[in-house]
Amino acid sequence: MVSCNQNEAGTTDTPKAVLIPAKKFYFNNFVDCNMAEAWIGDTFRIFPGKHGEDPLWGYANDLKFADGANADEAFLRKAGEFTEPGIPENAPVGQPGLHGAVWFETVYQDATDKSGRTLYAVYHNENYPATLPYDPETGTGYKDNNWPQGLKGPTSPAAVCRIGIMKSTDGGRNWADKGLFLEDLQPRLILKPHNTSNTFAGGVGDPSAVASGDYLYLFYGEYGYPGEYDPAGYNPETERNGQCISVARIRLSDLDNPADKARRWDGKGFNAPPDGVGAPVASLQIAKTAGGGPASSPTGGFHWGPSVSWNTYLQSWVMLMGKVTGPSWEGSSLYISFNPNKDLGKGNNSQQWSTPVKLVDRPGHILWYPSLQPMNTPEDIANKHTCLKLGQKARLFFKDIRKDTSEYVSEYIVEFRK
Repeated sequence: MVSCNQNEAGTTDTPKAVLIPAKKFYFNNFVDCNMAEAWIGDTFRIFPGKHGEDPLWGYANDLKFADGANADEAFLRKAGEFTEPGIPENAPVGQPGLHGAVWFETVYQDATDKSGRTLYAVYHNENYPATLPYDPETGTGYKDNNWPQGLKGPTSPAAVCRIGIMKSTDGGRNWADKGLFLEDLQPRLILKPHNTSNTFAGGVGDPSAVASGDYLYLFYGEYGYPGEYDPAGYNPETERNGQCISVARIRLSDLDNPADKARRWDGKGFNAPPDGVGAPVASLQIAKTAGGGPASSPTGGFHWGPSVSWNTYLQSWVMLMGKVTGPSWEGSSLYISFNPNKDLGKGNNSQQWSTPVKLVDRPGHILWYPSLQPMNTPEDIANKHTCLKLGQKARLFFKDIRKDTSEYVSEYIVEFRK
């Protein structure tokens, strides 16, 4: 295996990803998730940002879109050139509707709409006991008892993440909430005294979704306990075994009404319900002997934040991911994995990912949200490449966080080799 320090990642049995240094490319607006995008006719449109209520960080109004004749042009837009779409407002606490903040992580473009204007946004959603209090009749929501600490110190609460779907029929200018895709309920949340990571109380989030056959496959971070959390019987190894990056799927025909339609991989097939206990992708987990640990631990030890694309040159799926090694999502490295099975629904094809290989490491930095993006090349424009479908070369973006700065930046072109 060639080390990433030599700007190459891969093994003799898998493709290689070669990092080619490039002129530093800054994104000029707020990013805190995967970059969602689509071609609307001849316009490349991106959807970064966050929208909605958040008692930890305050109400956000940063989920906006920008256009370009190609990816580079859209990514170089200044903050003032972004447009605010119509997004559903939060429902009052205790009433049905959208609660908490949302981030668009993937945009699936309905292939049956030849205009390209019908879009489905897979969103990451975060809530707290204050925004989604426990409802004993439905079993949804959260109890503010032994709640773990959040990112802003001892008095701040940790969030719980869920995944939902919104729909647009006008190319992303206006959106309607279609409801939740996946969530973990109160019994699976990991509370005090065991949850000391300053991250999530549990849940599912940070997704990346790709279409294969009749289904949308959702790769996501699994942060809850694999069963009911009982402080008296808590086992960190049991938690670790049930966490990392998991996969679920939903029929494309069910995206307009996703409630209870998704199924998680349970180790044998897509059989677990959307609020049930699934099984993570085993090859993406970090063994205990290699420093792997549960998400609730302050020492981390798990991969997270997948970004998945189909590579037309390799004829393979490519996944980028981060690695948590400390509290508050600390981690200085990014990893890459490959899956050659185009049909993710056959047998256990969705599980056949290569062992992740280090792609980038920057000690002293915190690296989040890696993604491969198209450029302004004739090939990328002609093939209308996005972060979901790419060719031999792509631009690598990630969020680079240091003590006083946070940048969403690209410094490398990735060239794939067979």
